[in-house]
Amino acid sequence: MRWLLLILSSMAPGLGGAPRSGGRFTNHARRPEGPGVIGTLGFFGRRIWVTLAPRPGASPRVPYDSAAIARSPSLTWIGHSTFLVRMDGVTFLTDPMFSERASPFSSAGPRRIVPPGVPLDALPAVDFVLLSHDHYDHADLGSVKALARRGISFVVPMGLGEWVRRAGGDAIELDWWQAVELHGVRIQSVPAQHFSGRSLMDGGRRLWGGWVVSGSTRRFYHAGDTGYSPDFGTIGERLGPIDLATVPIGAYRPAAIMHFVHTTPEEALRIGLDVRARRMVAMHFGTFDLADEPLDEPPRRFRTEAERLGVGSDRAWILKVGETRDW
Repeated sequence: MRWLLLILSSMAPGLGGAPRSGGRFTNHARRPEGPGVIGTLGFFGRRIWVTLAPRPGASPRVPYDSAAIARSPSLTWIGHSTFLVRMDGVTFLTDPMFSERASPFSSAGPRRIVPPGVPLDALPAVDFVLLSHDHYDHADLGSVKALARRGISFVVPMGLGEWVRRAGGDAIELDWWQAVELHGVRIQSVPAQHFSGRSLMDGGRRLWGGWVVSGSTRRFYHAGDTGYSPDFGTIGERLGPIDLATVPIGAYRPAAIMHFVHTTPEEALRIGLDVRARRMVAMHFGTFDLADEPLDEPPRRFRTEAERLGVGSDRAWILKVGETRDW
């Protein structure tokens, strides 16, 4: 009940929750028409082919450093959109994905091309987990079940709590701009431009979004999966400056399918600047082969654009899987 009272009183003034239409969540902007049946089938055919003939370009991986992970504030890239974050007395995970495939099937779907930077059984004690949305590469059932058995709380967008509870976990659900205080930090849901669904029948039934975690000395932003939108300027105005922002740089081709819901590396940097981030960390690349761009293209474009904008490598980070940095 304490959580409920805080959540109900925490909507930012003048900013409502996520828009709905016909009982389903939607974005502020209307999604443009896609490439049609032939273009869509061609894309999925190419995705099936790369599971049989993997492409090169996986992110490099380094052995994890337990001593570095124990420091605070620190950030460890486990792979894809999964980070282990330590700040202001808490330790938490974003979008935990430790399984071999991002799929409902054990022998089909996108296969992991680089192992997790920190194995599940090597994780330190975790206070809570943030899920950005329900897609298989972000809300992994095996990982959620394993973490739920440890008694870890999950903070999730509206509609995703029931799924977490069926997996054995405890979930706090938030609409956009709602917040909850947990373990001495404030966790606030913020908008993203994406979609949801784990089957052909449940699209839009669960919300998607990003997260801002604010402590006594640090402010962390996890963008989740998103296309570029004016929402990031609003996040920066209301919650910036951000000390560290994780921004998605991969899965942007073909543009006719991907551009509305996934940022390019250049747009990811714009997100970081919009939210007034002191440091930006690239994610959502090099772990699963999810789209048509070469696997090693996103980090190269991210670095090139950062240099063009005068954002140095001390501000625009490209981590190796398993790498930990202080912030």
